[in-house]
Amino acid sequence: MFKPELISSLKNYSSKTFFSDLTAGIIVGIVALPLAIAFAIASGVSPEAGLFTAIVAGFCISAFGGSKVQIGGPTGAFAVIVYGVVAQFGLSGLATATVMAGILLILLGAFKMGGLVKFIPYTIVTGFTAGIAVTIFTGQIGDFFGLSITTFPEGFDKMPGDFVGKIHTYIMNASHIHVYSFVIAAASLAIIFIWPHVNKKIPGLKGIPGSLVVILLATVVSVLLEKHAGLATDTIGSRYGSIPSSLPLPKLPDFRLSTIRTLFPTSVSIALLAAIESLLSAVVADGMIGSKHDSDTELIGQGIANIVSPLFGGIPATGAIARTATNIKNGGRTPVAGIVHALTLLLILLVLGRFAVYIPMAALAAVLISVAWNMAGFPAIRALCKGQKSDICVLLITFLITVFIDLTVAIEVGLGFAAFFFIKKMIDLSEVQNERETLIGGIAMSPDTIEEKLDIPEGTMVYEIDGPLFFGTVRKFEVAVEKAGIQYKVLILRMRKMIYLDAGGLRALEQAKAACDRKGVTIVLSGIHTQPYILCEKTGMADKIGRENICENIHAALDRAKVLCS
Repeated sequence: MFKPELISSLKNYSSKTFFSDLTAGIIVGIVALPLAIAFAIASGVSPEAGLFTAIVAGFCISAFGGSKVQIGGPTGAFAVIVYGVVAQFGLSGLATATVMAGILLILLGAFKMGGLVKFIPYTIVTGFTAGIAVTIFTGQIGDFFGLSITTFPEGFDKMPGDFVGKIHTYIMNASHIHVYSFVIAAASLAIIFIWPHVNKKIPGLKGIPGSLVVILLATVVSVLLEKHAGLATDTIGSRYGSIPSSLPLPKLPDFRLSTIRTLFPTSVSIALLAAIESLLSAVVADGMIGSKHDSDTELIGQGIANIVSPLFGGIPATGAIARTATNIKNGGRTPVAGIVHALTLLLILLVLGRFAVYIPMAALAAVLISVAWNMAGFPAIRALCKGQKSDICVLLITFLITVFIDLTVAIEVGLGFAAFFFIKKMIDLSEVQNERETLIGGIAMSPDTIEEKLDIPEGTMVYEIDGPLFFGTVRKFEVAVEKAGIQYKVLILRMRKMIYLDAGGLRALEQAKAACDRKGVTIVLSGIHTQPYILCEKTGMADKIGRENICENIHAALDRAKVLCS
């Protein structure tokens, strides 16, 4: 049964909760303003399209979704797909593809497919996210240096959409750097990276994002220098014209059978990406507030948002992790905060929309480059590179195909390689599975054959992982850990039947450790096999858990639990 989280949240709603949601919603609305404009430009559409999306889709995602604190809107993940669709089929084609994607998302939710999206391995998600970050960065090089693009590669009369074509074009026009624009961009980028340190030292600035500060400062400086010194730079107004001060009237896309057939694969990509991004964001949010979202309802909410958004001139939307985290950190606890965020943006559009034409493109380029840097996920990539060669291979393949070919192809090929490596590893491990060897502290041992009649101390929960902990079984493990953190002091993970651990499973273990730390629960590992132990050693997970909490068998683990519970 479809039941949006908003309905449940309003049952015991109080004035105190409303005040917290109101404050958080206003702050997130301000944070979302420059990002909405920047993501629209990165996607090859007009700036107001980003604002329309943040307002309309942001409202729908909060009103109809399955998460308490999800903030929706345009994100960098869609920039690659949207840019290509607009270049080939125009805004009408984009609207058609987005509506179809919305319908697919609703069907996924209606048929209870929310959990299936989580079967996509962590290595693939990390790889294509990093690839999207590189693509966003590449698209902003021209505006960052203020390049006057007058020469294009053979066969093109405008900026190519592919990575190699863009780089080739920039090289051909490298002599056309606009120094004034470059100075604005470089100064803006420096402020963005320095601002968090300033925020910490000055309490009164808490919650004000560096991107907003940069946009305001760069706009004021640009206007003053143009007026008094005659120094002009490319702005939103000079490139796109005026910005509307109201939402447009809804308009249906021009649905044609030929267009629907052609754009169906693209709509699948949009739907898949929206599902992955929104559910990842919802899972992160659950960990931050100790709640649990409804995946299927969330997908239906995302689907409604992506059907309605293009009717008002918007682009694809999904849950935004950074804005959702901002909402939580500022006190947002119900979907009301997301609705306030959308209404705040609408108010800004109505009152201040006309002033957006003065924003320098160089400053927006700096904002997008900072977004690309944060999206790249360098810590996650470094951690994966310490792991298995198969995970590194899947990560690299997904990244390269995302950058040089296509996001959809990257996911398909990445899944194929992940499945191949998993099957191969299972075949290799099955040859030695009957030996039942464990590895503790680098020394192979043979545990007792059967461990029965367990004396489990009070405050201890024992959870046995039966089979490999890989991307396909991660969610079941996460649910078990969520239950364990309610009333226990020690969670023993019995691993005698877990002969394989991949990057997704390792990430789930890390998240479980973090969740248990927040709740004062200690994780103890029992009977870990060679392959999982070696991976934990290489990635530093063994040290995070504590070697004293890695036990040879269940009896040793229970003895350790007694000490921890005493």
